Amino acid sequence: MNDAAIDYAAVFKGLPGMVALLTPELVYADVNEEFERTSGRTRQQLIGRYLFDVFPDNPNDPAATGMRNLAASLHRVLATGERDAMALQRYDVESPGRPGQWEERYWSPVNAPVFGPNGKVVLLVHRVEDVTELMRARGGPDGSRARVLEADLYTRARELQELNDRLRRAHAREREVALALQEAMLPARRQVGDHRAAVRYRPAVGALNVCGDWYDLVDLVGGNRIGVSVGDVVGHGLAAAGVMGQLRSALTATSRVAEGPAQALDVLGRYAHVVDGAESATAVTTFIDFDAHTITYSSAGHPPPALLHPDGRVEFLDRATDPPLDARPQPVPRPQARATFTSGATLVLYTDGLVERRREDITTGLARLAESLRRHLGADPETLADAVLLELLPPGGATDDTALIAVRL
Repeated sequence: MNDAAIDYAAVFKGLPGMVALLTPELVYADVNEEFERTSGRTRQQLIGRYLFDVFPDNPNDPAATGMRNLAASLHRVLATGERDAMALQRYDVESPGRPGQWEERYWSPVNAPVFGPNGKVVLLVHRVEDVTELMRARGGPDGSRARVLEADLYTRARELQELNDRLRRAHAREREVALALQEAMLPARRQVGDHRAAVRYRPAVGALNVCGDWYDLVDLVGGNRIGVSVGDVVGHGLAAAGVMGQLRSALTATSRVAEGPAQALDVLGRYAHVVDGAESATAVTTFIDFDAHTITYSSAGHPPPALLHPDGRVEFLDRATDPPLDARPQPVPRPQARATFTSGATLVLYTDGLVERRREDITTGLARLAESLRRHLGADPETLADAVLLELLPPGGATDDTALIAVRL
């Protein structure tokens, strides 16, 4: 059976369990039949209305937190693009037939994102399992036992929620420390000789997936030359920030004495082999010779640098790409290639957070980058860097951190 033969509207309508589609503004876009039946609301009472206008917290219970917890979960999904499974929640739901009367419900929600073609969250899938009957004592010989079970399960659910809250606060504190450490280790924006350069770092939204990206500029020995590099460490938080600092410092030192970028990455790969957490890190380094008007480059599994020529042509430097650092059991000399440029060109290096999106081929992201660079042909590096980040990163922030460096040649 092919997709054309499946009535997906009918499938959604008949799904078991309560399922709703919410807009990023938390307005009901659609609900299935089970959602209407279990919630006691009609489509007219749901579609087009704000979630928490339909289901507010019980105003008679100051300790009620179910709807606030749900709001926090939905906003996490919007910010991170990640699925969020909540602990069992107790909700007081106003009776549809008796205004002012509140019914105790126990719902187990799972919230997941739906992405549009541009990689942005366009809908939220809000799925709910109603376990009220399991939690509620129905009377009879087992009534007291059921009430004990209800109290115990509810207490455990609250404990799990509190534990999740403490873990999120701990992650947030670690994120702040890691970002401060990374900021201290990364070089500030600077003028390299007579040449202007702009550097940018944008941390990922949420408490995780930060502090693995880095960039560097270094004056090279002999001639009018500089080295420009970016890299990405697998991992997040303080551990990633520490590994990032070690790799960046090692490549800085190596670049000053290496014959070329390939040799610099060869040495860095051997060093990564003995650094815990450096496995599968990626990096690309370029040696720019301003007198010869050449860029010699080598990449260890990293997205290719973009060379914006004065005529608006964008050239991706992708002819010397090799596996990530420490990917091979035995070291093999890495390839390197050379490109030429004319005065007024701009070289842009970046990490994958700028161009990669879920469920999208990276070539789409590279095409977006090339188009953005062409739109800002002639802009100085500072203006160009800001414009590219504004156009390519999602408005609410990316789920992976992003580093970018632009050098006017």
